[in-house]
Amino acid sequence: MDKVVLAYSGGLDTSVILKWLINKGYEVICFVGDVGQRENFDEVEKKAQNMGASKIYIGDLREELVTDFIFPAMRGNAVYEGRYLLGTALARPLIAKKQIEIAAEEKAEYVSHGATAKGNDQVRFELAYYALNPEIRIIPPWKDPVFLEEFKGRGDLLEYAKKYNIPVKASKEKPYSEDENLMHISHEAGVLEDPMFRPPENLFTQTISPAEAPDEETIIQIEFRDGNPVKVVNLNDGATRTQPLELFMYLNELGGRNGIGRVDMIENRFIGLKSRGVYETPGATILWKAHRDLEGLAMDKEVMHLRDTLIPKFSELIYNGFWFSPEMDFIMSGFNKSQEAIDGKVILSLYKGNVNAIGRESPTSLYNQGLSSMDIEGGFNAADSRGFIDIHALRLKAHNIVLRRGKPYEWRRKT
Repeated sequence: MDKVVLAYSGGLDTSVILKWLINKGYEVICFVGDVGQRENFDEVEKKAQNMGASKIYIGDLREELVTDFIFPAMRGNAVYEGRYLLGTALARPLIAKKQIEIAAEEKAEYVSHGATAKGNDQVRFELAYYALNPEIRIIPPWKDPVFLEEFKGRGDLLEYAKKYNIPVKASKEKPYSEDENLMHISHEAGVLEDPMFRPPENLFTQTISPAEAPDEETIIQIEFRDGNPVKVVNLNDGATRTQPLELFMYLNELGGRNGIGRVDMIENRFIGLKSRGVYETPGATILWKAHRDLEGLAMDKEVMHLRDTLIPKFSELIYNGFWFSPEMDFIMSGFNKSQEAIDGKVILSLYKGNVNAIGRESPTSLYNQGLSSMDIEGGFNAADSRGFIDIHALRLKAHNIVLRRGKPYEWRRKT
């Protein structure tokens, strides 16, 4: 009997897929990745056992998600299309990696997932599978003609579940889909497909409304070493976190209670469709702001400007599923080099949905208050600025001469 390792969540889709694969004659091994979603994993395991899974692996991936995926993304200031912090996209390659490891351990030829053919996750899973094991064989039910003939919509899934006594939590209370992990929760599809529909307040589960957030600032200090956060201190009450997972979870807590990290946007999926996503990313929003602020103090100007040109590409690679790729290795090595001296502390104010850096210091600071000050003359020869401007003006003067040979420059500006 052929073995398949299924990325299993316990929801309607993957539960039906589990039974469907078993009915097709496969031995199904379920893998449940704990990436921080609020889930009763004992119930998920019991459900998979009762449905006939030969084995169930439940892996606590939270620490690895933080240290090996979230922190590297932060060091590169990854933001897709200027707004999305890539919470789902960062978790998928980790889950796929563990699936491939289990497939090798179990000598399974196949892996499977429940991602649909219109979304990004199918690409993220499958590109990661092939990058890590080019010989692996993939069963993608939502692209399988036989599966699609049998299941044309949610109603067919529910009928199949009823036929095989698959317990499901079908509810009309949330007419949209969600994906949750330690970094964020996303809300999409269903009623949210109308771009003019305002999400109701009960949609949000990780962040309080900024209007309902406390009327006083939460002041925190984040300490970084080589671009990684190593310590968070709440300056209001002295609470301190130093372990990566605890630190990140604490930032989620602080961000959530201050209404930080909500994004409602239309984005471009890799396959060419536009989609609407409503995201809650409290802790990462704080961390990204703090990290970027410290770079202003401790990163060389030319290194920063060169690195910044690569941020859109870096973010796109993560979004599109190319975490395990030669171009990602190349970019990541450069980003890691740029972070070698990003050490220091940033003090931030958290208040009603806002994150503002209000102080920073660094032992590797490139900021010279004496040289930069408008009130202090020493150390800088003001006369040198004349030559600096003259040199840069040469090109502009030459350009003006060329324009005057044709049409007057003022006329061109007016048109």
